[in-house]
Amino acid sequence: MMKRSMAKILLVLCALVAGNSLVAQAYHAFTVQQAVDYANRNNTQVKNALLGVLIQEQTNRGITASALPSVTATGAYTDYLDIPTTLIPAQFFGGPAGTFEPVQFGTKYITTASAQLTQTLFDGQVFVGLKARSTSIDYQKKNVEVTQETIKSNIYKTYYQLVVSKKQIELLDANITRLEKLQHDANELFKNGFAEKLDVDKVAVQLANVRTEKQKALNSISIGYYGLKFLMGMPIRDSLVLTDQVTEDQIKQDILADTGYQYGDRKEFQALSLAKRLNEFNIKRYQMSYLPVLSLNGTYSKQAQRNTFDFAGHGDWFTTSFVGLNLSVPIFDGFNKDSKIKQSRLELRQTQNNLDNLKNSIDNEVMQATLNFRTAIATMDFQRQNMQLAQSVYDQTKKKFETGTGSNTEIATAETDLKTAQTNYISAMYDAVIAKVDYLKATGKL
Repeated sequence: MMKRSMAKILLVLCALVAGNSLVAQAYHAFTVQQAVDYANRNNTQVKNALLGVLIQEQTNRGITASALPSVTATGAYTDYLDIPTTLIPAQFFGGPAGTFEPVQFGTKYITTASAQLTQTLFDGQVFVGLKARSTSIDYQKKNVEVTQETIKSNIYKTYYQLVVSKKQIELLDANITRLEKLQHDANELFKNGFAEKLDVDKVAVQLANVRTEKQKALNSISIGYYGLKFLMGMPIRDSLVLTDQVTEDQIKQDILADTGYQYGDRKEFQALSLAKRLNEFNIKRYQMSYLPVLSLNGTYSKQAQRNTFDFAGHGDWFTTSFVGLNLSVPIFDGFNKDSKIKQSRLELRQTQNNLDNLKNSIDNEVMQATLNFRTAIATMDFQRQNMQLAQSVYDQTKKKFETGTGSNTEIATAETDLKTAQTNYISAMYDAVIAKVDYLKATGKL
């Protein structure tokens, strides 16, 4: 009986552990666009940029509040432990001139309840702030897009590099299979006296080297997956499978036919243009501070005065109410407004300089990215042809070795050349993928 109870407990514990493992480790199979969408929801930089939009919305609510009525209610209760004393000329009471009589006015208890209304009728700075609200929101939203595009670019590069790495593993596996076959053949030739033991050992060394190279490549790919998960904001423990494929045709897709581009296609340029508009609003805000500020205010209050604490009784409550206009006219502030205007104009010039520099930078990026992309495509074509030629040389050398007319040195050299050509081809594909992403980003088409 005891054993059955222990067995049940172990089963429950195992189920709990398995359940926790399933919760902790999720499975994801993503295309590159799904990876980007996931990052837009989970990447910390993107989430903070989105919070910046919400923060700006609350800031705008504060600006709107400056143009709306402000109503406050107050209540006060006073208990005079000693009623204030006022000196009255004694001659009012028939006393000698030049003397005073102390007199206490008021009651021991006073209660007041009042409501105050304040409404801004004209304030130039508030009106400018109201006009700038939509631009401020647009600027924050554009910052989100800039952040998303940067993350997208990095995801594209990492994603497709990992996809290309699959081809690297396939080539290494093919090399291992080929060397295993060569090792078998060399052993057979050695057994039949047509090859030396040294030939067999050399093939074994080559096979060990390729297996080591594959292990290093797998480790590098695993690190790449960790980096991609971190970039996406995905838990590192989650399982991620990349479903997209990459081919030379996809890389060489005809996107260089139209080399035209617009500065306005770049998110950075759009954001900086909005920053310039905000600078212009800032100048207007300080210019409007020279104008008077007009506001309406009103108060309605009730006050009760008692010598005994019986405010709930039938005593009188005295009413006071008024409506008024306040006009504040700035005259001299020590040139503070003037310094603010000049500072804002200088900041506007800085932003314009940044815009001009960004245009030049975009031109430079597009020219370099176009050249790099074209060069990368040409290099990839050349390396593919070179790899095919190295494969052909290896196949012919292997046939000569199998027929006994070739040496082990020849086949070792052909094997080395083939591996070098394969490595160069994979590297060329890596470079072409990155060059394509850089080109799309430079032209604002990513």
